[in-house]
Amino acid sequence: MMHIAHWIGGAERAGESGRVGPVFNPATGEQIAQVDLASAAEVAVAVASAEVAAKAWREASLSRRSAVLFRFRELLAARSGELAAIVTREHGKVLADAAGEVARGLENVEFATGVPHLMKGGFSEQAATGVDVYSIRQPLGVVAGITPFNFPAMVPLWMCATAIAAGNAFVLKPSEKDPSAANWLAALWAEAGLPEGVFTVVHGDKEAVDALLTHPDVAAVSFVGSTPIAKYVYETGTAHGKRVQALGGAKNHMIVLPDAELDAAADAAISAGYGAAGERCMAISVVVAVGEIADPLVEAIAARLPKIKIGDGTDASSEMGPLISAQHRDRVAGYIAAGADAGATVIADGRDIPDRPGFFLGATLLDDVTPEMTVYTDEIFGPVLSIVRVDTYAEAVQLINDNEYGNGAAIFTRDGGAARRFQFDVNAGMVGVNVPIPVPVAYYSFGGWKASLFGDTHMYGPDGIHFFTRGKVVTSRWPDPGTSSVDLGFPQTR
Repeated sequence: MMHIAHWIGGAERAGESGRVGPVFNPATGEQIAQVDLASAAEVAVAVASAEVAAKAWREASLSRRSAVLFRFRELLAARSGELAAIVTREHGKVLADAAGEVARGLENVEFATGVPHLMKGGFSEQAATGVDVYSIRQPLGVVAGITPFNFPAMVPLWMCATAIAAGNAFVLKPSEKDPSAANWLAALWAEAGLPEGVFTVVHGDKEAVDALLTHPDVAAVSFVGSTPIAKYVYETGTAHGKRVQALGGAKNHMIVLPDAELDAAADAAISAGYGAAGERCMAISVVVAVGEIADPLVEAIAARLPKIKIGDGTDASSEMGPLISAQHRDRVAGYIAAGADAGATVIADGRDIPDRPGFFLGATLLDDVTPEMTVYTDEIFGPVLSIVRVDTYAEAVQLINDNEYGNGAAIFTRDGGAARRFQFDVNAGMVGVNVPIPVPVAYYSFGGWKASLFGDTHMYGPDGIHFFTRGKVVTSRWPDPGTSSVDLGFPQTR
């Protein structure tokens, strides 16, 4: 059985805690590996290694950092199929989806290669007589990323590319459910010429997370996961003096107005609701059908469900793979039962899937869902799509704005005025107009509002540069020595 160790000081390092966790192939249900789970002492060793590396790496020129990122980018592009296969094996998503995940991560690396431009400051000549003022951005030192199981390649690349480009040493604590992608990335960074210790991987559970959140030499923590854990990470990290961005859960809505193109809306609902078996923080989990389009829309979505091919992600014909674990599958199945018991109309029941090995659940469609039901209030994180019927656009927007989450929202319409009004009205951090999963491109930033984000900066893009650096303003004078004198008055600029 494969053994997955930490990556510390530029090489794999076996765990010493005596604790390991199982890693499964979700498509077969078989355990394929075990991963070391770090103790707080092992995290301290990793941080110490990163701290030494950070001091040297911040001295590296912007050109050198950019050159390493360009080499990493070329290696990742050439070998992306290897990484996608690892993601499919341990997460379960179909290979095409895993390849898409890697491609989106690659976009963030490409953005970070522009670090010489991204790190530019400002300069004001003659701010006062003989005085110049300029701003610079400097790295924080050792920073950490705590990443979820659903995107074991993309989310680490959201964080590490920007953090490393900015001159920091980065410590990654990936999900223990699918940890191999992290070590693969570490080896690729080394091959690209990144100095030892600048990219570190510590595997683990809550003990490792708490050790990173409380370690005095970790300056910042970036997190993606559920809202309760995001809140915990934010409160614990900030209580220990750290800069924290913690992205939480979501309940993303897709409004379909009566004038929408029916087939396009139905296709989008299927794609965004059931892609990656619904294990996406930007998945559409609620379709808000406005007025007379409700019946034909539900009919169109239902007609497409039997055509979804569910199977092993390594099978090129599969369109939807398994869930990450047996426990999570059973949890999602419990929500389906709760929805039916609460009065939702079960149009398609994913629990009816034929018995097979692995952690599979079929595509589920629930109609007549109301805001009081747990299938509406809770983030299910599975292939369950709920239909909520309303009479007006105003009711639809109010429904979204009343929800505790504010990650993403979409509208499908042919009316440009309604679409423009929606982007103005809706309380969500990412908005799609006839786009069901509005994940921003790498040169913008990703993040939600309300309970979907703890902290004041979004992830990657320009916000990522600001998160992983801090500003400094320098006021400079080079006077003629003959004009120097003591002046105890308040500094003047005029």
